[in-house]
Amino acid sequence: MRLYLSAAAAGLLLAGIGAAAAQDVIIEPQQETVIREYVHKKPIASVDLLGVQLAIGSTLPDTVELHAIDVPDVQYRYVVVNGQTVLVDPGTRRIVKVID
Repeated sequence: MRLYLSAAAAGLLLAGIGAAAAQDVIIEPQQETVIREYVHKKPIASVDLLGVQLAIGSTLPDTVELHAIDVPDVQYRYVVVNGQTVLVDPGTRRIVKVID
């Protein structure tokens, strides 16, 4: 029983670390300005997703096509969902930034 509780505690700890990592994405102000300019110059059609919360850490379904950002040192992709542009980590498909 003690082993089971230890495994459960470790699982919760790892889940917490994952959630914290999603919130710790840092995009420098200059980099954010360049990204904003890029996505405004390269508009894409909005994808309508019912029931998806557009918040940092939310995961987008595999059916949503992510678009590359041709900006140096930017590993993220972008997509417009329900009229809002979001930056997404392509490996996890988690939203890292909602662009106003």
